Amino acid sequence: MQKILIIGSAGQIGSELVPVLREKYGDENIIAGWHNKKCDGNTLSNSIACNIDITDANALESAIKKHEINVIYHLASMLSAAAEKNPQAAYSVNMGGLFNVLEAARKNNCSVFFPSSIGAFGPSTPKDKTPQVTIQRPNTMYGITKLAGELLCDYYFQKYNVDTRGVRFPGLISYKTAPGGGTTDYAVEIFYAAAKNETYECFLKEDTTLDMMYMPDAISAMVKLMQADGSTLKNRNAYNITAMSFSPSQIFNEIKKRLPDFSITYKPDLIRQSIADSWPHSLNDENARNEWGWKPTYDLPAMVDDMIKNILSYGT
Repeated sequence: MQKILIIGSAGQIGSELVPVLREKYGDENIIAGWHNKKCDGNTLSNSIACNIDITDANALESAIKKHEINVIYHLASMLSAAAEKNPQAAYSVNMGGLFNVLEAARKNNCSVFFPSSIGAFGPSTPKDKTPQVTIQRPNTMYGITKLAGELLCDYYFQKYNVDTRGVRFPGLISYKTAPGGGTTDYAVEIFYAAAKNETYECFLKEDTTLDMMYMPDAISAMVKLMQADGSTLKNRNAYNITAMSFSPSQIFNEIKKRLPDFSITYKPDLIRQSIADSWPHSLNDENARNEWGWKPTYDLPAMVDDMIKNILSYGT
């Protein structure tokens, strides 16, 4: 039986992954790890919870031993815009934390899921239908740590046979948790403004096109990859996955079809706009589709329908 530790269980991804894994594997087999952040009842209810600082290697390994963990979803990190404001802390958390996780996995025979990002690409990467293997020269601390993380996971698999797996997430959209300092946060914030009938001031230019994904598809991808037969995985780490690609003006127009009084203005933020300009417009995810059956469920209209329905009922 799998005993699973989710590090970063209170974050945007973790808070939605925990309930899915609880239902699949049983409450007693899911350990919700969090650090210095309030967890809502949905995340911790019926789960075993523990406070984990991923920069503390000894405490991390003690938790793994205590709970007899054999699978780790490592989701704790500083996101793109937040990392640019404090790159030293971002390096410590993103790189030091991942190294500690991989070392603990090596010593305790754990498999590891590590999420990379479109941030691992850079200004010289092909922008459209970005290939699985291509030039990667990120120019942000977040991107640098994600690219180095991809390589480090490859190294631990090749050197120590640690079962590492991961994807490159595009921007993620969810109504259950507040944005956490990412460049694509506008695609979440815009729905809350629309639900309150407020004019939304977007921090990216109206024609800034980026890859995006609705959270249910992201959770499905993680679980599906970790369940896949390892012998079929040629890349193992940093699979491109995508669901939709749009700009702020395009998502605004979709929302306005449903909420006609909604309005938007644009005031690009220098840091986040420069980060967005360095990222791909769209990804080629054929490797994930061919090797482990990846396929998204939500396109832009379906995602907008579901977001509006849930935000209006979930509360603003």
